[in-house]
Amino acid sequence: MIRRLSLTLAALLALTASATTAFSAACRTVDHEGRGYAICEAGPGDDLRLFLTAPDDKPLGTFERVDRALGGDGLSLEFAMNAGMYHSDRAPVGLYIQDGAETARLITSAGPGNFGLLPNGVFCILPQGYAVIETRAFAANPPPCRDATQSGPMLVIDGALHPRFLPDSTSRYVRNGVGVSPDGSRAFFAISDRPVTFHEFARLFRDVLGTPQALYFDGRISRLYAPELNRSDFGFPMGPILGLVRPAG
Repeated sequence: MIRRLSLTLAALLALTASATTAFSAACRTVDHEGRGYAICEAGPGDDLRLFLTAPDDKPLGTFERVDRALGGDGLSLEFAMNAGMYHSDRAPVGLYIQDGAETARLITSAGPGNFGLLPNGVFCILPQGYAVIETRAFAANPPPCRDATQSGPMLVIDGALHPRFLPDSTSRYVRNGVGVSPDGSRAFFAISDRPVTFHEFARLFRDVLGTPQALYFDGRISRLYAPELNRSDFGFPMGPILGLVRPAG
């Protein structure tokens, strides 16, 4: 009888540990080279999605509106951040795929601003896992992305920093971006606590997160929603928003 109780207790503890792992903290803070960053992570089987418009075809624009829309289905945001550059009407600048439907095309040419600083790239949510892919490689062999957003420049390319980044640059902004683990099973989303250069931001992905591919999302307007870090950044309405979805409550 005592042995049976012990086995039952062990089983309960295992179930508790499993549940804790399934809903473990998605976001944390790190310090690198004296600069603070918030890091949020999506892993295997996580419900990571892109959001752009409401059912009335109007841009959602804010974390609050995304979370409210999910609430109708008994869901909520675990974390979210802006996910790519957009025009004044909040339409994506480059490729945008949501739930398998492409609503904005891939742009492969160089252009003005950070988006056109080649090589740029695409963040892709695959049926199993995640990928950051350089734009022209993506165009040559498009993967089956369920959701995808194009932005630029690439931060890390095959383990090397973007060749145009300068170690002594004086251009500093609050920046956010995404990197993917070598096996594609995990995606890491980072935002700086204060203005940083491209070179400093890219080193975070290469040297701390160990992501061989990483992509810049934006600067200046970069924002994060992460209740477990007591963050719900606000500002002007945004274009594409990326969020990790969990059951409400």
